[in-house]
Amino acid sequence: MRDLDHRRLGRELGLFDTDPLMGAGLPYWLPDGAVVRHTLEEYVREAERAAGYRHVYSPVLGKRELYELSGHWDHYRDDMYPPMDVGGEQMLLRPSLCPHHALIFRSRTRSHRDLPYRMAELGGMYRSERSGVLGGLTRVRAIQLNDAHIFCTPDQAVEEAAGALALISRAYADLGIRAARHRLSLPGGGGKYVADPALWRRATALLREVLEASGVPYEAVEGEAAFYGPKIDVQITDPAGRESTLSTVQIDFHQPERFGLRYTGPDGARHRPVMVHRSVIGSVERAVAHLLEEHGGAFPPWLAPLQLVVLPVGEEQEEYAHAVVREAVALGLRAEVSGRAEGSLGSRIRRSRLVPYQAVLGAREAEDGMLAVRLRDGRRPGVLPVAEFLRRVEGRVRARGTALWEPA
Repeated sequence: MRDLDHRRLGRELGLFDTDPLMGAGLPYWLPDGAVVRHTLEEYVREAERAAGYRHVYSPVLGKRELYELSGHWDHYRDDMYPPMDVGGEQMLLRPSLCPHHALIFRSRTRSHRDLPYRMAELGGMYRSERSGVLGGLTRVRAIQLNDAHIFCTPDQAVEEAAGALALISRAYADLGIRAARHRLSLPGGGGKYVADPALWRRATALLREVLEASGVPYEAVEGEAAFYGPKIDVQITDPAGRESTLSTVQIDFHQPERFGLRYTGPDGARHRPVMVHRSVIGSVERAVAHLLEEHGGAFPPWLAPLQLVVLPVGEEQEEYAHAVVREAVALGLRAEVSGRAEGSLGSRIRRSRLVPYQAVLGAREAEDGMLAVRLRDGRRPGVLPVAEFLRRVEGRVRARGTALWEPA
């Protein structure tokens, strides 16, 4: 069985690494890893924009009073970093983006005509994880979270949460990953959760309605809820069978009340919105870790750090190979030449085994303006004109998904 541990793959492929001087749980991204991360983040932003989300930026610090108001200080303090004294005020690295988004929503007068108001951010947050549980990209202390909050009327909450679940499903198809199961996460015992049984029952009933309307099999599990409300967790498994949460959808009545959020209804009166929390890919770190293990480093074509390698057979074809690469780059493709100085043709092909598209360029191909095309999975579509080949590759990348090639 192949070793698909993302930590080994990430280092072998030059995607990320760590340094003890930076600290445990604080990986850095190398150039190829940065390409994967950037491409993934832009994909999420584009999908969110198409679904009607507006993007914001908010600071990674907040005053202690902010997290006292949200409830994080009382219910989540053990997972937060200690306060820093800044000019006589206690400041905290945020453990979540939702308090900041609640403040942004209440910074303006809102009407029922503004709702649903879908606010999204790819933002940093920090968790004080114990050293013993840290590992690779799956458990880190600095997290880049794909987060969003939908502020809506109570009547809109089910439709908005169902839309978020559908967005997650589409992203998984494009990324070539599968949900192991869907979990309805409910509160357990102890003082971890806010005490408001009526709001818990109301939010839970709405999430059950979302799951049943979406036709998604699920199981309810106690003790896995957020401190402020129940949630739908989309679970994934790694090659060793270990399960974790990648994506979530939550319905929250608690924080709109704590922050005094209001909108003006059609009756002219002030009403309380519902806050739907949702994350399509969860943390970028965990998403990349799972993609690495799911695909063994052979990312879908649109996500691959290098999408096309051009392989001139001899030195006399290298000038033309560079011209092909320039055409590919002009189309937005990530392409490179692997020339004769890097070894025999066979060794260069083997070294490029994870690159989706390989184009061999011999004397005849150079003379005729053609390329001998090889796909990562071993298929050989044949000898194609340069323009046609690049057009087809660009089409597959633009379409996203996992398919390498489509018939002409």
